[in-house]
Amino acid sequence: MKLLRLRVGQLRRFREPVEIRGLEPGLNLFAGPNESGKSTLVRAIRAAFFERFKSGSMDDLQPWGDSSAAPSVELEFEWQGERWKLGKRFLRQKRCDLEIGGRRFDGEAAEEKLAELLGYQFPGKGASKAQHWGVPGLLWIEQGDGQELREPVAHAGPYLKSALGESLGDLASSAGDGLIARVEAERAKLLTSTGRPTGEYAEVLRQHEDARARLEALDRDIAAYRQQVDRLAELRRLRAEDAGRPWDAYRRQAAEARARLAEVQGWRQDREREAQTLEHCVARQEHGRERQAAFARQREDLQQRARERDLTGRRVAELREDQPRIEEEAARAREDYRRAEARVAGARRQARRAELAGELDRLAPEQTRWAADLDQARAVQARLQSRRERLRGLQVDEAALKQLRSLDRTLAGLDAARQSAATRLAYQLLPSQQIRMGDETLAGQGERLLLEPVELDIPGVGRLRIRPGGEDVADLARRRQEARDRFDALLAGLGVPDLRQAEDRAEQARALGEDIRLDESLLAGLAPQGTQALEDRLVQVERRRQALSEALAALPPAQAGTAGEAGEPLDEAEAERGLESARERLLAAEQRATRHEQMLGLAEQAGRTAQAEWQRLQDAIQAPERQEQERSLAARLAELRAQEATLRQSLDALDQRIDAARPDILEQDAQRFSRTADTLEQAAEARREEAIRVQSGLEALGAHGLEEQRADLAREAEFIGRRRDELKRRAEALDLLLGLLRAGRQALTRRIQAPLQRHLNHYLQLLFPQARLDVDEDLLPERLVRPGADGPSHEALDALSFGAREQMGLISRLAYADLLREAGRPTLIILDDALVHSDAGRLDGMKRILFDAAQRHQILLFTCHPERWRDLGARVVEMASLRAA
Repeated sequence: MKLLRLRVGQLRRFREPVEIRGLEPGLNLFAGPNESGKSTLVRAIRAAFFERFKSGSMDDLQPWGDSSAAPSVELEFEWQGERWKLGKRFLRQKRCDLEIGGRRFDGEAAEEKLAELLGYQFPGKGASKAQHWGVPGLLWIEQGDGQELREPVAHAGPYLKSALGESLGDLASSAGDGLIARVEAERAKLLTSTGRPTGEYAEVLRQHEDARARLEALDRDIAAYRQQVDRLAELRRLRAEDAGRPWDAYRRQAAEARARLAEVQGWRQDREREAQTLEHCVARQEHGRERQAAFARQREDLQQRARERDLTGRRVAELREDQPRIEEEAARAREDYRRAEARVAGARRQARRAELAGELDRLAPEQTRWAADLDQARAVQARLQSRRERLRGLQVDEAALKQLRSLDRTLAGLDAARQSAATRLAYQLLPSQQIRMGDETLAGQGERLLLEPVELDIPGVGRLRIRPGGEDVADLARRRQEARDRFDALLAGLGVPDLRQAEDRAEQARALGEDIRLDESLLAGLAPQGTQALEDRLVQVERRRQALSEALAALPPAQAGTAGEAGEPLDEAEAERGLESARERLLAAEQRATRHEQMLGLAEQAGRTAQAEWQRLQDAIQAPERQEQERSLAARLAELRAQEATLRQSLDALDQRIDAARPDILEQDAQRFSRTADTLEQAAEARREEAIRVQSGLEALGAHGLEEQRADLAREAEFIGRRRDELKRRAEALDLLLGLLRAGRQALTRRIQAPLQRHLNHYLQLLFPQARLDVDEDLLPERLVRPGADGPSHEALDALSFGAREQMGLISRLAYADLLREAGRPTLIILDDALVHSDAGRLDGMKRILFDAAQRHQILLFTCHPERWRDLGARVVEMASLRAA
């Protein structure tokens, strides 16, 4: 099938007719930006084939806002050497015409002929949906639906299967499928679809498992019974040993160990007392040695005090020699500072006099300027007040004026409408004839516009009553009167006779407002804070000038002989630098004098202190009591050293006795023997209680007859096991038989699917070498098999990425198209913005596939990315140039 011509008119974006001719038998590329009409062309083709021409639900085909449009589509295509011409019009003057060679069909017959040719169907009523589209719905990809394949294949399934030459539905109803159904039913009684036991088989398995669990529980109870019998015999043997109370001997050994430990504790207390005595002896010796060291330090201090006394004497003599020179330097520095102070005072008075005179000169023009600004501001303020009063008399409500303009336009429109709707009465009377129209007499020839009902009196004939325009003219008259009343009311509210004067007043008010804003801006520049602030500023300037004059007059007259006041100029900064230099020299001289005086006082004080300290130490060392203390201290230290030696010998002897007794081992023996006695006694009591419990448990278990119960249960479990094995063998046999039957059917299905599989593999090899796309019995691709480093990978189609699913969807559609072509069925492939999610590498492969398919099929490709398809080898039809043409 080859599409030759397409013409659309009054359809969505194409209000004016658009025609496409010269379509190629292979690839045809239509390019343009979004909303340029690509999807409109696709919708037109779909409407031409799928939609009933009588359908009233085709409003989406009309151009926006044009409810009177009649969308139309005309198609011409070639099939099996004949030229087919199809024309459809919707909503207005509905029709459908089909011409095949010299034969003509129209209406529903034409539509059914097209559906039979292309393999689709029409809905009973309403708009066509996806389930009606059949083969075209599979081969015509809408924007964004390229990855969806399951529903289009399901809707086109009967047509595809018929193209295979053998119906899978017939196969399903054969005797073989009947046998498969019977085997499946029998198998379903024993196994689920996933092979899990069910029904009686599952119940027998549960019973067998329950019997096995109960047997294991009885076996555990019997084993426990035998273990308890053995345990009771062991407990009786141990209780016979406990009758001799072996723990009493261990308690006696523990008491002996504690008595020996108490004796060792007495030795430890004796050692602690002697150790404290030794510590006191050592401390008294240390104290005596410290006193001897203090006596030696006093003698060293006496020598140091003698050296310091001599040194301070020499320092005092040197300082007294320098005192006259330092006092003379300080006196000269004070005289220089007094002269510098007098010079700075004269310079400052001279600078103050010049500063006051200069400020008086600067304030004179400033006072003149402030006075001029005040006069001008007062004049502007008076003019502003006058203009504001005029503005209050000219103000017009802008909202009312706007509404007045709108009503004026409405009245003009209504007048124009009345004029167009009025009845035009043209007359041409004979020279001697006349007629009356209301109060007016008409003669000769002329024309009248009749806006209201009138009566025409024709002498000798009668009366004619004319109602111009029917109810529309009356309605226009009423609407005009309502608008006129509102218009007059607004004029009265504004106090003007007409709209022109209202506009003039508004314009005068705007001009006066501009003048007021200019005056306000000028006043804000002259007096930002008001004229009163300007007056206050002028008063401040006048007061400042008066204060400066008084301050200048109050300055003392210049004194003769004083620098800077006798007439010669003096730089105040230079005078201050001289004063600062004199101050620094005076401060340095005074600091030197103060430091010298402080140093002299300190040296004299240090001399007196050193002399007093030397004398005090000399008297203390030479005192008789001091000599006696040193002799007594030496004797006491000798006695303490002898006592220390005796105490150390005694402590060594006690340590040897304590170490030989091993008190830590004695304490451990006492704990060990006590714990052993307690453990043996507690174990004997626990064995007594355990023997009682075991005896009671054995009596209870012996009454249940465990051996008899196990024998009965074993027989029951054996019967259930035989039934389980029987059902297992039957289930395995049915499962094996069903697998063999299904394998045979699958082999037959694969033989039927072979043509489609061949076409799929042909295209897939161009994208993925050595890959395979498996299809199910409904001819739907379900799994992509690709080679890999670890062997072939099997990926479900739904698990692939969006872009990969879109690519597999297009490949599958091309394979279906090849299948239909081999079966002698027409094909046309339409791709609306397909493969938008493909990367550059995959897109190159898909271009090879499309170019290959275009050798056998006509393909219409619509895209908003022409740069991606530049190397497809197809002529590009620009939507912009199409619409312009």
